[in-house]
Amino acid sequence: MAADKAVVHYEVRDQVAVVTMNRPDYRNAQNSVMTYALDDAFYRACEDDRVKVIVLAGEGKHFSAGHDIGSPERDIDVSYPRRAGLWWDHTTHSGGESRFAREQEVYLGMCRRWREMPKPAIASVQGACVAGGLMLAWVCDLIVASEDAFFADPVVKMGIPGVEYFAHPWVLGPRIAKEFLFTGKRMSAQRAYEIGMVNDVVPREDLTDATMRLASSVAEMPTFGLSLTKKAINQAEDLMGMQSGMDSVFGLHHFAHAHNAEVGKDSLAGMDARSMKKSNEERG
Repeated sequence: MAADKAVVHYEVRDQVAVVTMNRPDYRNAQNSVMTYALDDAFYRACEDDRVKVIVLAGEGKHFSAGHDIGSPERDIDVSYPRRAGLWWDHTTHSGGESRFAREQEVYLGMCRRWREMPKPAIASVQGACVAGGLMLAWVCDLIVASEDAFFADPVVKMGIPGVEYFAHPWVLGPRIAKEFLFTGKRMSAQRAYEIGMVNDVVPREDLTDATMRLASSVAEMPTFGLSLTKKAINQAEDLMGMQSGMDSVFGLHHFAHAHNAEVGKDSLAGMDARSMKKSNEERG
């Protein structure tokens, strides 16, 4: 695949690995090929002793509009080698067996895998950070957002209780998490900063420089000290029930898919990329 066609770009700047999603025509919607390309890039950064910090960014106007549920390159029926777990190939099964196995792998499993990277990760967010895009930002340890960035999880519109990597109560707090999901409204970068979800908000033209300044500052610390500190905080979150909470909500998530398929025409309650985008805009 030519470099300019790659769905993820990778480069090292001093001690910082910059991983950039590269599907700007589809607002960096995450299909499976992007998921595995991100995994390759993160593995590469973690393996490289020169790299002390990882930055995750998105090419174009938007960080990520979420999971790919409607682009011409949607690859839900393509088989990929499983990396995040031992569930079977979803393409050889149907119904709940297929969906559960696939989402264990490419959504919940991959995000948990990335959260445990032993090097600090910083999300550099502009424009839309919606649904599956939230999952990508939330697995990072720090978030720098541009003033035009917005955050939303509108999947309750489908009758589904939030995205698969259900970190909402821990990232937002219970009451704001409920408001965020119950209304489906966009959260501005400024409000995200005020509630502690975002570390800094900067003008759009300063986003890259501000992110790199923060990454360079973090990179001044000892690598092992950073790794242990990250692990300590992640373990504290897990002791607050994050892992078991996600497992329980993942079951509710799939119950909602099954209900939709039983009473309607599909597991997404008839919603597609266009209708979800319209709904999100209406609730901006």
